[in-house]
Amino acid sequence: MKYLIAIVKPHRIDTVREALSDIGVSGMTVSEVQGYGRQKGQKEIYRGAEYEVHFLPKVKIEVALDDNVIDQAIEAVTNAARTEQIGDGKIFVLDLAQVVRIRTGETDSNAL
Repeated sequence: MKYLIAIVKPHRIDTVREALSDIGVSGMTVSEVQGYGRQKGQKEIYRGAEYEVHFLPKVKIEVALDDNVIDQAIEAVTNAARTEQIGDGKIFVLDLAQVVRIRTGETDSNAL
């Protein structure tokens, strides 16, 4: 099992959700986060005054997946989140040691 974490632009979340749903992903956790990468923030103008925004709004998507769909999920997120602009995001994939569904006690792939 794998744990996929994707950091994407906020306006791409619906497209990413639909892309993952299309490949059979039935659940995910989404959080609003802030951060920066290579772009190191950006300059904004508010009421004529210029100021620098160091942390940009992003969306963090977390999904637990079977090993057999991880490559499809990476491709789906990549294609759905790509805007060809700086700050499109990142995908991280971690090994997932164990999963337990609290309600039923099911474990591992059955709990997904």
